[in-house]
Amino acid sequence: MKPLIAALQFLTVIPVPASWGGGQGDLRRSVWFFPVVGLILGGLLAALDAGLAGLLPVLPASAIVVLASILLTGGFHVDGLADTADGFMSSRPRERILEIMKDSRTGPMGVAAVVSVVILKVTLLSAVTGPLRGPAIVLMAVAGRTAMVMVMSLLPYARQEGLAGVFTRERSILRAGWGLAFLFAACWLLAGPAGTLAGFAALAGTVLAGAASRGKIGGFTGDTLGATCEIVEIMPLLAAAMWVQRGLAP
Repeated sequence: MKPLIAALQFLTVIPVPASWGGGQGDLRRSVWFFPVVGLILGGLLAALDAGLAGLLPVLPASAIVVLASILLTGGFHVDGLADTADGFMSSRPRERILEIMKDSRTGPMGVAAVVSVVILKVTLLSAVTGPLRGPAIVLMAVAGRTAMVMVMSLLPYARQEGLAGVFTRERSILRAGWGLAFLFAACWLLAGPAGTLAGFAALAGTVLAGAASRGKIGGFTGDTLGATCEIVEIMPLLAAAMWVQRGLAP
């Protein structure tokens, strides 16, 4: 149980007593539970959306759900997205990119990246109506955390030290496979064929984000993990919006 609590503490601001999460060993093992945390987070967001359904039109309800997803994670992943965009879009060598990403100040590319991702999430979610909407919200959160597991399991850590460095001791194809299996199981159980499409979309987004990180800095950092999560969260919403637009049954 302690690794799951440690994962909740690391990925969310859900109030959990610090003593429940154990030490650094539990934090390392917590990576296996990142997709489970995504499922919990997605369930909370879907419940919020269901509560808003009779109170607000779909667009403002979608905006509140996206805002809630940022608040529940303490803006952790959004911050990583901004830092990654500033570094990757700077056209500088690897070491300079890492320095830029470490700078707490946010530049114009970071702002543009955050605004773009939020707009995409809100508009895509507002396009998903009917019985597919709740599953799409849950899969959005699961996909983002699964992407983090896969990147951490398959890529080397790009810094000498840093917060995400604690996870580098357990790189493994097995853990990446577990994350992928969890994602596709959740996709099929929650949304059937539409969910399977969402799973493949999330996998494609993960591969592209991982390849970009490997190409730019030779691996991952805490910032690129946050960026990967935010970008991959878009993919199930994109797949669901396409499914609804085509008028297919969920």
